[in-house]
Amino acid sequence: MGCFAKIAAQAGILAFLQFGKTITESKKEPIKLLKLLDIFASLNKLRLDFNRLFGGAACIEIQNLTRDLIKRVIDGAAEIFWEIFVQVELQRQSPPPQDGSIPKLVSTITDYCNKLLGDDYRPILTQVLVIHQSWKHKKFQEMILVNEVSKIIKAVDLNLDTWMKAYGDTTLSCLFAMNCHWHLYKDLKGTKVGELMGDSWLKEHEQYKEYYSAVFFRESWAKLPVHLSREGLIMFSGGRASARDLVKKRLKTFNEAFDEMYRKQSGWVIPERDLREKTCQLIVQTVLPVYRSYMQTYGPLVEQDASSSKYAKYTVQGLEQMLLSLFLPRRERYGSFKGRPTGSKIDNGVDLRRTASAVA
Repeated sequence: MGCFAKIAAQAGILAFLQFGKTITESKKEPIKLLKLLDIFASLNKLRLDFNRLFGGAACIEIQNLTRDLIKRVIDGAAEIFWEIFVQVELQRQSPPPQDGSIPKLVSTITDYCNKLLGDDYRPILTQVLVIHQSWKHKKFQEMILVNEVSKIIKAVDLNLDTWMKAYGDTTLSCLFAMNCHWHLYKDLKGTKVGELMGDSWLKEHEQYKEYYSAVFFRESWAKLPVHLSREGLIMFSGGRASARDLVKKRLKTFNEAFDEMYRKQSGWVIPERDLREKTCQLIVQTVLPVYRSYMQTYGPLVEQDASSSKYAKYTVQGLEQMLLSLFLPRRERYGSFKGRPTGSKIDNGVDLRRTASAVA
C-alpha cells in the first residue's frame, strides 16, 4: 500500500485534488456555484472508488486532501447560494439601463434560478445544503431551496419597481416596465421558476406589460396624429392660399413633434423581438394611415412650393422605415459598422427624408 500511495501521488492524484482546492479559493461569484456543484457531483461519484483505493493508512495524505476539498466545495457552494438574495438586493441601488432595456441582472438571475431548480443541479444542491446544515447541527427543511429561489425572484420584482421610479421620463419608465414584465412572463412561462411562482404571478406580469404598453403608447405616439387636423380645410373654405398656409403650419408642427419623439426614442431598446415588432407595427398603424391620407389630400398644396421640403419632409415609405427601425439593440441597429448613422439615414444609405417626389 505504501508503494501504491507513492505511485498514486506521482501519477498526479495530489495535483488533481490541489486543482480542485484552487478552484474553491477563487473569487466567489454566482456562476461559480454551478462549477462547485459539478465538482461535488464528480467527487460523489468517485467516493466509493476513492474509499476502496485510498482507504489505507498509507494514503492518509490523499484522504485528508479529499476531505478538505469536499468541505471547501460544500462550504463555498452554500455560501454563494445564501449570498444570491443579498446580491440581488444590493443591485437595487444601481441605476437602471439608460435605454430602457432589460437589466442584465434580471435575465441572468432568472436563467440562473432555472438551472438551480433543473434536474441537473437541484438534487446536487439539495444534497449540499443537507450536508452543510447538518454540520451546523441544523435540521434541513424540505422546502428550503424553493423558498430561497422564490425569495430571490421576489427581490428582482422589488428591484424593477425601484428602477422604474428612477427614470425622469414617464414614457421611458413605461418602456422599461413593458420590457421587464414581458420578459418575466414570456421567458419564465413553462420553466421551473415559472412553475414555482405560479400562473397567477405570471398572469400578473402579462397584465402589467399590457398596462405599461398602453400608457407608453398613449403618452407618446398616439399624440402625433392630432397635429394633422383637417379642421378649417374642408372645401378650402378660406381660399387656396389660406389652406396652403394652414397645411404648412400643421405639417411643420407634426414634423417637429415627430422629429423630437424619434430623436428621443431612437436610442431606446426593446430586446424581445416579438414585443419590438408588435410595438413598431402599432405605431405604424396609428401614424401612417393618417399621414398618408393627409398628404394625399393636402400634399399637392405645398409640394409645388419652393420651400416644400420644409413641410412635406417625409415620404410615407420613408416614415414607415424609420418607425420600423426603432428600438433595435445596437448590434442589430448598426450591424458590423462602428459609430452612429447621421441625420435620417439608415445603414444602407437610403435617405428617408422627403424629396420633391409624390407622396406615396
